[in-house]
Parts: sequence; structure tokens; C-alpha cells
Amino acid sequence: MLGQFNMDSEAMSTCKKARAEATSVVSSDRLNSLPPEIKGDILSHLNVKEAVRTSILSSTWRDAWANMPEISLREGNFTRTKFITLVDMVLLLHKGTIEDFDISGDKSYHDEFGRWMLMLSRRSPRPVIIKLNSGPWYRIPSYLFSIGDLESLDLENCIISLFQGFKSLTDLSLENSSSRDMDIQTLISSCPVLTDLILTSAEGINCLNIRAPKLEFLNVEGEFEDIKLDDPNLEVAIFSLDHKAKACQSVPIAHDKESYVKQLLGSLSDVKTLSISGSVFRKYLTKGCILMKFRVVFHRLENIYLGIYIWDQRQVSATCSLLKNAPNLKMLELWSYPRNTWEHYQDQASIKELTLEMQMDHLVMANVKHFGGLDYEVDFVAKLLSWAPALEEVKLEWNGKTDRSMVLTKLLALPRVSPTAKIIVT
Repeated sequence: MLGQFNMDSEAMSTCKKARAEATSVVSSDRLNSLPPEIKGDILSHLNVKEAVRTSILSSTWRDAWANMPEISLREGNFTRTKFITLVDMVLLLHKGTIEDFDISGDKSYHDEFGRWMLMLSRRSPRPVIIKLNSGPWYRIPSYLFSIGDLESLDLENCIISLFQGFKSLTDLSLENSSSRDMDIQTLISSCPVLTDLILTSAEGINCLNIRAPKLEFLNVEGEFEDIKLDDPNLEVAIFSLDHKAKACQSVPIAHDKESYVKQLLGSLSDVKTLSISGSVFRKYLTKGCILMKFRVVFHRLENIYLGIYIWDQRQVSATCSLLKNAPNLKMLELWSYPRNTWEHYQDQASIKELTLEMQMDHLVMANVKHFGGLDYEVDFVAKLLSWAPALEEVKLEWNGKTDRSMVLTKLLALPRVSPTAKIIVT
């Protein structure tokens, strides 16, 4: 019986091994017989270096990487010479359409950039991301603008010259770039279906003119003398505006004329989310440009993010006038900057008792960043609690040097019109 058991056991083991080998062969055959486009999709989950290495698996996988629809080239630990070789090989030997192209690196590739863009333009990519950050700006060659089906373009450290736009482009991001007023205006207006635009750290642009009928999301950061918008479908607008030399207030306030910030706010009356900060905006508030003269009503505005000096009574008063014109506001976030951080504003008056009567019927959540626990900040929180009957939460992100427990005691003792309002200090 024991001998019979050993024979049966050995036979079973042999059968299992044979079945496993057969399964392995079948699986291998199935993988090798996959269509080239399926192999390309599989390899797209690897980085390019690993994908190219699969060419040693078998003859059927030798050129499989050349059908990858998504190409992501990361310089990483490559030497400059090896990275150039890799990029040249991928762009030269790729057989199909590159649907998604992404390249990034911290070394200088100015001598190779034009060649790479020419080869890329022949592959008809849809999304393109180019982030080569070393050295001077890369000048975008004209043939990149010949890609008719381009849907998303993300450029960093580039020069944008006067070219035609893209008929299918929906997303455009330009970071740390250089252009001229007319060039950037022509590019944007020549993208008829553009919905998302990001323009940060732009050089050479004085008067930014954005005309995009389909635009829904806009993020602008930089120094400008003027900004004009003609975007009827804009829903989210983010601005960080700093001083350009001799351009903070090009029109004297004494003449009772609108500054470009007021004009800008007037063109944003239909947005749902608004974020605005920077030295230009704060100085505009300090000069009292809004107050009761501001007649634009933000009927659709639900979320607002503002960077102000809460210790400056004029900025707070102007901010309240702005908020008063947003009857459906649900979420408010303020970035509060400590007074002792801004020595050049020491002549400003500290916040006093606000006489402006307000009622923010729909406000549900308020957030104050860099909350230092100073009296003027506590006073402002008290005002919010007295203005908002539907308020559920006031979140204060602590950044103070005062006695935290004492501040918490003051905050918890504040009266509130909303029975559900909570104060959370993080």
C-alpha cells in the first residue's frame, strides 16, 4: 500500500508539473500573440526605459514598445548623453501615433530641442507636457503648432511667439514662460474650444487680454499693468497679482476712476469660485476702491478665497463690501498675514469695530489661514459668527505666538447666530 501511495503521489506530482508547464506555454503563447496595439497599451504602464527592456523577452516583443500610445520621458538619474540617446531613439523608432507625450528634465537640451519637437510633431500627440527647466527659455518652433489634433498643452520655461492657435485645444498651461501682449492674445483667441487656462510667472506681458468664449477655468499669476477678460462661461477664476514697476495704480484714485482691479472684478460677476490675492489686490483694498461704490453683484458666487491684511481696517471694510455683493456665498477662506511681518505697513490703522451691517444667509463654512490669535482676528471671527445664521464651521489654521489656550477661551465665548456653528483650531 505504501509503495502504491508513493507511485500515485509521484504520478500526481508529475501531472501537476506537466499541467503547470502547459499552462505556462499557453499563457506565453497568448501574450506573444497579442496585437501590437494591446502590447503597447500594456507597456504604457511602465516607464520608457523598462518598456524598451522588454524587447529582450522574445522576438515578438522586440519592437512592442514602439507601439506605446503614451510616452513619458523622465530624465531622472540619466546622464545627459544617455537621456538624449533615449529620447532620440523613442521619437525616431516609434511606429504608431503617440497619443500622450510627456518629457521633463533638469539639464539643458537647447541644441536637441528643435529636433525633438520636429519628430514629435509628426506623431500627432493629443496631450503634450514639456518641462525642461534648465537654462534660458526654450523657443517653441512653429511646427509644434501644426499639430491639428492637440487637445492639451503644458509648457514650462518656454518662449511663445506669434503662431496660430489649436482648433481642438481645451487645456493650456504656461508656467515660467515668456511672451508678448499680442502673441499671447492671438494664441488664446485662436483656440476656439479652450476651457482651461493656466498662466503663471509670465514675463514680457504688460496688458493681458483673454478672450475665450468656452473658457471655464482660469488661473493667472504674475505682474501686469492691465487685465481684460471676455469669457462669458468662466466659472472658476484664480488671480495672484503683484506689482509691476510703476503699475500698481495707473489711474489716480483721486479722479474717481476705476483701476484695472475693479474692472477685473466687474468682469467676474458670473463666476462660481473666485480666488484673488497679491500686493496689487491688497493695495487696491487699502485705497478703498470698492466700498459702497462697488455695484457689481456676484449672484452665482459660492466660494471665495482672499489674501488680505485683517489688521488693516480699510482692507477688511472693502472686503466686507465685496462679500455683501455675494448673496449666495457658501464658503469663505481668508489668508491672514501678521502685522509684524509687514513693517512697511506700520502706518496703517488697526482694525476697529466694524459698523457695516451684513447678513450672509448662505455661508456654511469659513476658513482663516495663518491665524495668529490676535485681537483683531478674534474680532473678525466674532463678526462672521454674528452675520451667518447657517454657518456650520469656522476653521482657524493656527500660526500664532500668543497663549493658545487663552485664545481658545475667547473664541468659545463668542456669541453666534447659528446654533450649529463650530470653531475648529488646527
